[in-house]
Amino acid sequence: MANCAIVGINWGDEGKGRMVDLLTAEHDIVVRFQGGGNAGHTVINERGKFALHLLPSGIFREGVVNILGNGVAVDPESLLSEMADVTSKGVPLTPENLMISERASLLLPWHREMDELEERRLADKKYGSTKQGIAPFYSDKYQKKTVLAGELNYPEELRAHLYDLMEWKNLTLTRVYGARPWTREMIDEWLENSCEAIRPFVRDTGAFLKEAQKAGKSILFEAQLGSLRDLDYGICPYTTSSNTMAAYAPIGSGLPSAKIDEVIGVVKAYSTCVGEGPFVCEMFGDEAERLREAGGEYGAKTGRPRRVGPIDIVATRYGVEVQAATCIALTKLDVLSYMDRIPVCTRYLVDGEPTDSFPFPVALNKAQPEIGYFEGWKQDISSCRKWEELPEAARNYVLYIEKEIGCPIKYVSVGAERDSIIIR
Repeated sequence: MANCAIVGINWGDEGKGRMVDLLTAEHDIVVRFQGGGNAGHTVINERGKFALHLLPSGIFREGVVNILGNGVAVDPESLLSEMADVTSKGVPLTPENLMISERASLLLPWHREMDELEERRLADKKYGSTKQGIAPFYSDKYQKKTVLAGELNYPEELRAHLYDLMEWKNLTLTRVYGARPWTREMIDEWLENSCEAIRPFVRDTGAFLKEAQKAGKSILFEAQLGSLRDLDYGICPYTTSSNTMAAYAPIGSGLPSAKIDEVIGVVKAYSTCVGEGPFVCEMFGDEAERLREAGGEYGAKTGRPRRVGPIDIVATRYGVEVQAATCIALTKLDVLSYMDRIPVCTRYLVDGEPTDSFPFPVALNKAQPEIGYFEGWKQDISSCRKWEELPEAARNYVLYIEKEIGCPIKYVSVGAERDSIIIR
């Protein structure tokens, strides 16, 4: 069976969770391959509404194995809280359907503190962090200053390792930021309260995935955030600290030999952005507020109001290219049903010159949007399940996007529920 990666094409928050939840019906395994608990995947199904942050979005499908790969920032505290929430709503979580790679690094208790302190120091130059410790975590990971989840099975060695890291980290906390130091007692309490409960889920997931590959199992690779938040290809420095690209999925999942047969890029029918940084197509005022309210555009992790705007063809085309998307899932088309005219950012003006190419990050500050308009359809489309059932104006809008970004739109979402989808 085919392997598939589901990735974000723009700034994140495109609706990847709802697509993973839908398409797990066709896969045996779901692997989160990067990122941490700093963004949310909202899923609505027969069990209720869920905002997942670390748990793979395949946990609601019976018989599907869900894995947190070695590329993930595993935050034991956040993970335990999330596990308690979903199990309280009748979703079973066992070491048989949820596994944590023994090679995944743990987000340590001082990482969130470091994140908060650095954003405070940056003040009006802050990056817009969600303050979940992601940047300090990945910085420490690449300095070899974190611990692997598998070390939970070696408690004596783990404590010695953590105490050494604590002494090193306290130098920065106390001397750079003037913050309190961590103590051995605090570390011991964190291990007991936050780490012991996840230890049974830790295993050699690389070996498991190799056997699954040999057995012909199909794997769905789930990304967090979107192309423009990628550490290497995004709007640096207003990015996340990991690689959000489908190309990273084999590495971050723990199966570097994996072949990805299909890359589904998820694109919202309009643009949203959480956090700081350039957002060329941004709307303001009453127009923005109405779109924000219509789409419920508030961060699943932070509750922050999302910045909104029309779909950005320039940014979306770029995202499709760097993700090497083979098809597109267009989400939230139903949200635009209230509009008389649908705005579209067709290209940019940079220093007065028109361009269809996505600029270098620094040049984005000079970019201005060119806006075109499409006729609105002004009717509820949430009950449509076939392409032909959509109003002609809605079909024209989808076909225009498809042509301009150069990638077929296979899925059109007309609601947040699992079955509110049109498959072309």
